[in-house]
Amino acid sequence: MITVIAGTNRPNSRARRLAEYYGHLLTERGADYRILDLMELPVDFTTTALYHNTGNHEHFNQLVAMAEAADKLVFIVPEYNCSFPGVLKAFIDGLPYPGGIRGKKAALVGLSSGGQGGLLPLNHLTDVLMYLGTAVLPQRVRLPFIDKHLTGEGLLTEPLYQQLLREQVAELLAF
Repeated sequence: MITVIAGTNRPNSRARRLAEYYGHLLTERGADYRILDLMELPVDFTTTALYHNTGNHEHFNQLVAMAEAADKLVFIVPEYNCSFPGVLKAFIDGLPYPGGIRGKKAALVGLSSGGQGGLLPLNHLTDVLMYLGTAVLPQRVRLPFIDKHLTGEGLLTEPLYQQLLREQVAELLAF
């Protein structure tokens, strides 16, 4: 099972729409997936589910279990202030350590409204994942100017972006 993580808790996020698009690409290749949308995180999870409260929040634990049970992970990562969203970091910090996602394999997709396509967020997240013992697929996909190429219905209109994601899916399945 592959877990696709929509890496923000922003309502109606582009990350969620891309997670669904990515899921369709996985389905085309016969792979099972599920989406872990950080929009589903409990609003107060940083005070009720982390640190001395680890393991005590049933709803947060269900999301952690989705990450832990995955064979592979796909992170759909929007760029927030030259890095990845703080809510994604807080979620990762709430995973069991050591353990959690140690030994898993991950693919990264960055998106931004600017021209870098999430380069810095992908670099930051790669460092965090490697520290945790998660192998990162070298073929990271960056999607700049995403607002021009992703519709409100989740259709990706740029053929190059479609090709890059299809290639990454193939590499992830072989990884």
